[in-house]
Amino acid sequence: MPQPEIYEEHLPGGVSFEMIKVEGGTFERGKEKQVVTVLDFYIGKFPVTQAVWTAILKENPSRFKGENHPVEQVNWKDIQVFLKKLYGFTGKKYHLPGEAQWEYAARGGRRSEGLQYAGSNKLKEVGWYGENSNGQTQSVGLKLPNELGICDMSGNVFEWCADYWHDGYDSAYGDGGGSWVAEENNHMRVVCGGSWVSISDDCRPSNRFVDITDHSNSSIGFRLSWHSTQEP
Repeated sequence: MPQPEIYEEHLPGGVSFEMIKVEGGTFERGKEKQVVTVLDFYIGKFPVTQAVWTAILKENPSRFKGENHPVEQVNWKDIQVFLKKLYGFTGKKYHLPGEAQWEYAARGGRRSEGLQYAGSNKLKEVGWYGENSNGQTQSVGLKLPNELGICDMSGNVFEWCADYWHDGYDSAYGDGGGSWVAEENNHMRVVCGGSWVSISDDCRPSNRFVDITDHSNSSIGFRLSWHSTQEP
C-alpha cells in the first residue's frame, strides 16, 4: 500500500508544518460498537508547535518552552483566533478535527492494525505520559508514528476537538465524521489523546474527556485538520 499523501504548509520566518491525508472509511467506537463513517480529510502530522503558533500570533503562552514542543496553555477560544489569522496567511480554512476524525486518524484509519495506542501496543514506544515524560512536554516527533505516519496522538498533550461535549455516542457525529454541535453545553468541548501527566489508559485513542472553552493549562494543545474538494 502506498504511503499517505503529505503536503507542507510554509509560514513566515521559514516555519512550516506537514499535513497527512487520511482516506475516509468506517470504524466502530464505544462498547455499543457504533459504526461511524468518516470522509477524506487531512490532519497535522504533529500537534501544533510553539514555532507555528508564534509565527502566526507573535507570542508564546506555553509553560514548557521549546520551538518543537507542542504549544499549550491555549484554550478553545484562543485557537479560533489562531485559525482566523492562519487563514490570512494560507487561504485555507484549517480547523480543529471532529472527534470522530481525530479518533479515526489516531487508530490508523484504513491502515489500522487494531493497536491499543496510536501506533503501538506499548505506550512508551509512541507517547510521552506520566511515567516517561520527566514532568513536562517533549519535542514532537521523537516517538514512533502510527500506521498513517502521524505522531504524538497518544500522550504529550491532550488535543482539543471541534465537538461540543456529549455524554453518549448516539447522534454524536455529523455526516462524514464532522463535528457534533448542540444548543446545550455550548461552553464544553471534547479533548482527546492524553498528555505528559496522564496515566496510560488516558492515552488510548478511544478515550474522551471534556473541558470548557475558556480553560487552558500546560497539558492541553491541539492539532490542525483540513478538508476540501480540491487538493492543496
